[in-house]
Amino acid sequence: MNRMRSRLTLASHDRRRAVAAAGLCLLATHPLRALAQLDTTPTLQARIATWSAGKPLSLDDGRQRVVLDVPALVENGNAVPLTVRVNSAMRGADRVLEILLLNELNPQRELAWLRFGALSPRAELSTRVRLATSQRLVALVRMADGSQWLAGADVVVTLAACVE
Repeated sequence: MNRMRSRLTLASHDRRRAVAAAGLCLLATHPLRALAQLDTTPTLQARIATWSAGKPLSLDDGRQRVVLDVPALVENGNAVPLTVRVNSAMRGADRVLEILLLNELNPQRELAWLRFGALSPRAELSTRVRLATSQRLVALVRMADGSQWLAGADVVVTLAACVE
């Protein structure tokens, strides 16, 4: 009789553990599924509009005020060389306050956000970024005189990166 009772106790104990583990797994994955279905990442245009706060953006159409140097064709998206340079005296009203570097299709829109102090000698960033796929990159620049500049570049990636 004791033997039968211990088997029943073991079986019910194991069953309780299994039900509890299944419940915990369900609770743990439910919020993750909900977050995966919810796309809260704003589009590139929405992020640009938020940053500019309704003020006009000057396009850098050949004047070389803002230079976004990135290869047009990249074999591997894991390490794409990128340079952003603003041709500015960095004095008085001709001083760069900030540069925001955005992408179109990566899971996170912002690649870099730089702010420059009064003693910064130049406004330049050279780095490598990961790109999920072929997309557009945009550099937004805010100057001390209140002007805002935009420069963009399209990059074709043959081997995608950072896709999960």
